[in-house]
Amino acid sequence: MLIKSAKRSGVRPSEITPEAVYEDRRRFLKTAAVAGAGAILAPMAVSRVGAAMPDGGSIGEFVKSAFSTDEELTSWESITTYNNLYEFGTDKSDPSTYAGTLKTRPWAVAVDGEVAKPGIHDIDAILKAHPLEERIYRLRCVEAWSMVVPWIGFPLGDFVKRVEPTGKAKFVAFETLLDPVQMPGQRSGILDWPYVEGLRLDEATNPLTILAVGLYGKVMPNQNGAPIRLVVPWKYGFKSIKSIVRMSFVEEMPPTSWSRQAPREYGFYSNVNPAVDHPRWSQARERRIGEFLRRDTLPFNGYGEEVAHLYAGMDLAKWY
Repeated sequence: MLIKSAKRSGVRPSEITPEAVYEDRRRFLKTAAVAGAGAILAPMAVSRVGAAMPDGGSIGEFVKSAFSTDEELTSWESITTYNNLYEFGTDKSDPSTYAGTLKTRPWAVAVDGEVAKPGIHDIDAILKAHPLEERIYRLRCVEAWSMVVPWIGFPLGDFVKRVEPTGKAKFVAFETLLDPVQMPGQRSGILDWPYVEGLRLDEATNPLTILAVGLYGKVMPNQNGAPIRLVVPWKYGFKSIKSIVRMSFVEEMPPTSWSRQAPREYGFYSNVNPAVDHPRWSQARERRIGEFLRRDTLPFNGYGEEVAHLYAGMDLAKWY
């Protein structure tokens, strides 16, 4: 159903930051303004879409997907200026300020591990092989704020089929670009770089899981995870790894950046669960960016009908 927005109100960029990040913020700011260029994986073909500039360029053709909420969209301005991307800073406004240092072409995604077709995939070849669609998804951050974002992308499951996982593949591990010149936040000790994430294979191939390359009909801005990022709408936002350069298909549960950094606070599954509090705050309610009042948080972020079966028989307080 359509949920109408309450009276709009600004949100301070410094609002609600984890303790470890807050303590390291001053040290980060001394290096965040340093810009430059760096190598990625290997020279690739010229982009047919174009580099992702902060204001976003048109992404071209895409279709509307039935996998969408009809809730009111969060504004382009809010989506692109209120971000978590510690590779560029710990304040919510830092990514939009500093992410211009990231060069999104050439770009490639390496695929390895338990697959029949390992290799290095040029981003533009990926885009050419996968028709794009718009998916309007809720995004729920562990810090108790949320958005409604019109992502442009394609099902991760379609890409997974192309690389043909073997019977040993149980999980997909993801890795972000490691380049402290382009991503000056990686010079800090906020996290053990590069950023890594993981999904169980059945989560990765669920129809809701997408690889996003744009939003609002435009090429993905750098601060939102250009040129390609994961979106898993029933999980907390930190599971949606950005600027992906590697996918590894593995047999054992892979480490993830936040569960490695603070295992008591961030588990592998990280499903949106209002009944399980973060150790330092409640997860029962959230504030939608652009709204003044808080609202109840929905189990699985409102996607329970599509994904609850994935966790049948699991203790979701233990497997948080």
